[in-house]
Amino acid sequence: MNRINNNTYEIEINDVKDLVKERNIDSNKGDFGKAGIYGGSLEYSGALKLSYLSLSALRSGCGISRVLVKKEVLLLLGPNILEQILCILPNYDDKFYDKLKDSVKDLDSLAFGMGLGNDEHLEEVLEYLIENYTGNLIIDADGLNTLSRMDLNVLNKRKCNILLTPHLKEFSRLCNKTIDEIKKDSLNLVKEFASTYRVTVLLKGHTTFISDGTDTYLVKTGTPGMATAGSGDVLSGILSGLLAYLDFNLLTVALGVLINGIAGCFAEKNNTDISMIASDTINNIGKAIKVIREE
Repeated sequence: MNRINNNTYEIEINDVKDLVKERNIDSNKGDFGKAGIYGGSLEYSGALKLSYLSLSALRSGCGISRVLVKKEVLLLLGPNILEQILCILPNYDDKFYDKLKDSVKDLDSLAFGMGLGNDEHLEEVLEYLIENYTGNLIIDADGLNTLSRMDLNVLNKRKCNILLTPHLKEFSRLCNKTIDEIKKDSLNLVKEFASTYRVTVLLKGHTTFISDGTDTYLVKTGTPGMATAGSGDVLSGILSGLLAYLDFNLLTVALGVLINGIAGCFAEKNNTDISMIASDTINNIGKAIKVIREE
């Protein structure tokens, strides 16, 4: 771990290798947690995207992956769900929240927001999850856009650990700063936001900033070929998988960023920076974990 100042560190492979040790021969799927993926809509059905997210969670080592979708997305999504468990949420009424409560109560981690679009109920759903879910909640994509329209003080009412995973534009909406302002002072702005709302923030980029408001980790990894649709979703899938069975802390989040970046480098090598797509990264998650183990 390369110390930059008192509370800022650059994370390298050797810092996280102990998190991916070989597993005991007597292990079973129940030992490695349950990860949930909540996303999709008719407009942005993201059937394959949600499958990617769930598959990347499994590839990252969780024991069980559960995909939560509204029933109108089922026909588009169903054929892409193989190893995953599918959970269908009803229309918005009293039964919706009963089903949602039952669907998330045993999840160790939950990634929320991918492909949800601008559903008018999303603010209410996200508020419910923040105030009632007790696991590790990853808010990404349309979940972040939803959060930016809400009173951010709702974050201080949380019962769960919260990880926000914005790119520059999403973080701009959250903190009311321009992208140029964020680029000039990313370290302090990420740390300040995390401290104010007592959450963990992961600001994506070639240098990724991860902060809990006290300590900040920098991870430098990735490749130009990852500048393609779905790369951020793959990262959220990886993080949901890791946070299903590892402790919620900065080092676990940094591990997810490293796995994603190293897998992306393998994908680019095999497919070029022009032709690689997000699923190529998923297909190389195993190689990335092997590299980290053998460092």
